[in-house]
Amino acid sequence: MAQEACARLMSAIDMESIDVLAFCWPIKGELDARSMAARHAARGGRVALPVVVAPSAPLEFWRWHPGIPMQTGVWNIPIPKARDLLLPDAVIAPLVGFDRSGYRLGYGGGYFDRTLAAASPRPCAIGLGYADSELPSIHPQPHDIRMNLIVTEKEVLIP
Repeated sequence: MAQEACARLMSAIDMESIDVLAFCWPIKGELDARSMAARHAARGGRVALPVVVAPSAPLEFWRWHPGIPMQTGVWNIPIPKARDLLLPDAVIAPLVGFDRSGYRLGYGGGYFDRTLAAASPRPCAIGLGYADSELPSIHPQPHDIRMNLIVTEKEVLIP
């Protein structure tokens, strides 16, 4: 399913127009976008991973490429050892749940919403997840940020 979703994403977006692509290291059964990120890096694009640097603060994005030295970050998620900041043009955010209005649920920390709200310019926000994670509504709150695109193994949704 991850390969199908990543293929849909790569066909929906002009990846060559993206200099810095941010993605999340997969945890808890999330779709694995590492091969897509590695292909982006191999083509000369830059890739970043989100890093929690302080509770309730926006994320930072640190440069990543295959083989880079890694360390354990918050929640035991691997992050690059070196803090080499990048500003992403597009951010792939994992979906625990989503609705057709373009809102997503994550694990409840609000990090992506804070990060996207604080970003200037705001990167293209892409939700990536499983089709069966769709909900009738996530009942978005005023602080929730709508995704520009939601991609699953079955479809590309442009809210």
